[in-house]
Amino acid sequence: MIVAAALCPAPPLLVRGVTGAQDVLPELRAACLAAVAEVVAAGPEVIAVAGAAGLTRRWDGRSRVDPSFWAPGLRRPAVPAADRLPGSLAVGAWLLAEAGYAGARVLQGIGPGEPAARCAEIGAELAAGAGRTGLLAMADGSARRALRAPGYLDDRAAGFDASVERIVRSGELGGLLGIDQELAAELMATGRPAWQALAGGLAGLRVAAEVRYCDAPFGVGYLVASLRAAGALPPGRDRVAR
Repeated sequence: MIVAAALCPAPPLLVRGVTGAQDVLPELRAACLAAVAEVVAAGPEVIAVAGAAGLTRRWDGRSRVDPSFWAPGLRRPAVPAADRLPGSLAVGAWLLAEAGYAGARVLQGIGPGEPAARCAEIGAELAAGAGRTGLLAMADGSARRALRAPGYLDDRAAGFDASVERIVRSGELGGLLGIDQELAAELMATGRPAWQALAGGLAGLRVAAEVRYCDAPFGVGYLVASLRAAGALPPGRDRVAR
């Protein structure tokens, strides 16, 4: 059962030291850490991290984060390539460590080709684990919000990100399952599978959402939110279509 959840983006710059002496977007990091700390404070027995990956699989929850993957100058001990976490899960694991969480973790990668129904199913599987579960969805929005964005400017990107924000603010997370998969891919919104896993994980629960950060620095949409499960919905009010 999900007792608390958080939504964060997964840029490597969140990890301290990756950007060198310059602290880039400290307000984004602070928002993410506040959202993750709230999940930890809810007292979960396990925290599941869901994020984009090259393929759908689980990684060892004890995997170490290797910042030198992003910043070789840090000269940290390298993790073997076979054990290296996908970027989204690595940043999520780092946030948990920074928030002081030392409990059990599930690290779930979701491939870019997974349809909405499968993403929701993965989220439901994470929620069905024994005991109290926290859920951390690591999800970037579109990467085409400005001329200097990774994917250049696409006029559809701002509206796409705004629609995701509206759904999250409303707490009606089932709306995330209606995201157009092809459009998300065209806008380089790699977080689409994790958004939809979040919807599946919180299906059937009343959700109160607090958006802590919403902006597009460097032309990439970043949304941070705390999602509080406030009890079961009445029968027939499941927000995720089965």
